[in-house]
Amino acid sequence: MIKDILNRIFSVFKQTKQEPEKTIYEHEEKTISKIYSLWDYIKLVDNTQAHHILSVIGFDEWVPMDEIKRRINELFSIDYKNDRSLYPYIKTLVDVGLLESSNVGGKRKWRKRELILKLKEKIEEKEEERLLAFEKSIQ
Repeated sequence: MIKDILNRIFSVFKQTKQEPEKTIYEHEEKTISKIYSLWDYIKLVDNTQAHHILSVIGFDEWVPMDEIKRRINELFSIDYKNDRSLYPYIKTLVDVGLLESSNVGGKRKWRKRELILKLKEKIEEKEEERLLAFEKSIQ
């Protein structure tokens, strides 16, 4: 009887590790994820109002119109006398989804929107092996 109890205790320690069951997430091992920012690929025509606006607005802080005009004046030495010439461009950039807007306390502020794409690319070697095996099975 003592022998049986000791065998049971030691059998727990002797159990071999079983391989984990395959899950539905196994496919992720065969893919590579790459993260891209859409801002790296957006190219605006130089010396346009949209180019000026996006050059002076960042991702971190909310920027009001007077600060946008001041920064454009510093960077490009262009002075917009009338705010109304910039508002249609900013509104279009907000409508397209490139900028975010905030209206707190009656004062509008804007910032760039983070546009990140995560693409999964299959490992081509595994795909080629699978295609070759498929072709052999057909023949």
